[in-house]
Amino acid sequence: MRAFRVWAPVPKKVELQLAGQRLPMTAGDDGWWTAEVFRHEEDSYGFFLDDAGPFPDPRSAWQPDGIHGLSRAVDHNSFRWTDAGWKAPPLAIAVIYELHVGTFTPEGTFDGAIAKLDYLAGLGVTHVEIMPVAEFSGARGWGYDGVDLFAPHQAYGGPEGLKRLVDACHARGLAVLLDVVYNHLGPTGNYLDKFGPYFSPRYSVTWGAAINFDGPDSDDVRRFYCDNALMWLRDYHFDGLRLDAVHAIFDHSAESFLEQLGREVGQLAGQLGRPLVLIAESDLNDPRGLLPAAHGGFGLDAQWSDDFHHALHTVLTGEKNGYYEDFGTLADICHALRDVFVYTGRYSKHRRRRHGRPPGILGGERFLGYLQNHDQIGNRAWGERSGHLMSAGRAKIGAALVFTAPFIPMLFQGEEWAASTPFQYFTDHQEPELGRAVSEGRRREFAAFGWDPETIPDPQARETFERSKLNWSEIEQATHAEMLEWHRQLIRLRQSEPELADGRRDAIQTHYNEAERWLVIERGSITVAVNLSVQPKRVALRTGTQQLLLASGPVDPLIANEVALPPDTVAIFKLGN
Repeated sequence: MRAFRVWAPVPKKVELQLAGQRLPMTAGDDGWWTAEVFRHEEDSYGFFLDDAGPFPDPRSAWQPDGIHGLSRAVDHNSFRWTDAGWKAPPLAIAVIYELHVGTFTPEGTFDGAIAKLDYLAGLGVTHVEIMPVAEFSGARGWGYDGVDLFAPHQAYGGPEGLKRLVDACHARGLAVLLDVVYNHLGPTGNYLDKFGPYFSPRYSVTWGAAINFDGPDSDDVRRFYCDNALMWLRDYHFDGLRLDAVHAIFDHSAESFLEQLGREVGQLAGQLGRPLVLIAESDLNDPRGLLPAAHGGFGLDAQWSDDFHHALHTVLTGEKNGYYEDFGTLADICHALRDVFVYTGRYSKHRRRRHGRPPGILGGERFLGYLQNHDQIGNRAWGERSGHLMSAGRAKIGAALVFTAPFIPMLFQGEEWAASTPFQYFTDHQEPELGRAVSEGRRREFAAFGWDPETIPDPQARETFERSKLNWSEIEQATHAEMLEWHRQLIRLRQSEPELADGRRDAIQTHYNEAERWLVIERGSITVAVNLSVQPKRVALRTGTQQLLLASGPVDPLIANEVALPPDTVAIFKLGN
């Protein structure tokens, strides 16, 4: 016998579809319906709601036939894990590598990714961050339109394939983080509102209906999302979660959903005896999510820092469109290094209002720093990477500033060898009208900014997806191999010099000249000198014996503690006793 349960306070009648039969379910006072029946493990099932359906289980563990198909149970005790005793390294010393399963390898599967794990370990990566894998429409997509949040994407390899990938990562000493989306669901296959009040009419988000975290009947909605997070950490052995766009999670409860999530994940970590982390993405420049609950925060572990990215990107590329209009100076880079956020309460021209607040006592190790990520590449019209937008010299400078910053460094797949392949926005909606609407909407979006709509890659076209796949043969080519070696050296340097993993922001000193385009950053005994001018520059360093640790170009011996830097060059020194 097995008990089937589903929370469905909306319909008046719920029936279980199992093995070709429709079986009655019994309603409880709390909106939960139950049925106890004999079943085989391989039986697919679904639910009829007031004679409509069958619909997949909102908590479906496996959707072998996609988002509109029946559900199937998964016995999480049957997988033979080999990672007993595994504990992830602390975030403070992490090097994170963000990847998209479908484009990371030619196979585009969990098992295909396993073949590249030795490469990641050899690169010096400590944490692999996987973009969302919850079942979404079609075979290809970014994953942020997932609708079956408990079911790993079948086209990637389903539940067993995901477990093999996580287990293989742990076998190589790699921690694994999963990107999850708790602010909206995808536009098709989203049947949750037929079961219960999962969505809130009081709020709206850009990507769809907002989740009901604080309205009537929200207790079970919160339980749904907390259970989802705990499942990934417990049953799939993930070491942490990246929470997508928490600024789009609206909740005015006394204990917010994010605080509840942080508390329950902390409890699970104690039960499992291994560290578990929650990393937020937010554009609010608000550090309160990282503060302990006792101090009015949510108790999260870390947060992405887009201001640092924007400051680097604008200086290195010269771009000033859109939200980049708020950035573009060396002073912004220095501000971000010392205060995490460039906007800590000052007026933002782009937003036309004051924005952000200072991070207080929080150290840099609570924030992620990066030159690229999936959003900053894929949300461009053509999905250009930094390597398409700046010279190799400037890309090396950007990498050096990321890996010598007080933040947790993160790479996006292929960044380390300046991959020539773009990362474009792609979808695979099976409904023709929806697919056409997505394609036309993408073109209208960029046409509004002056782009020729006919040049915008069609998200629904398979070639847009194929174009975004990494070309691993590039790492054997001279220019790509040179960039790869530069990243390897930077990672080794960060991991060998304890001061570079020290998140104390008050220990950072910066010197710069906007007109001359040079920048010097001092972190303890480490000095980073940068020339962004088209002319060679002599840059003064601190008095003392300076040992050259790494340079992206030829650097002559120091004269009177001045270093001669060629154009677009960075050099890293260590001050001796």
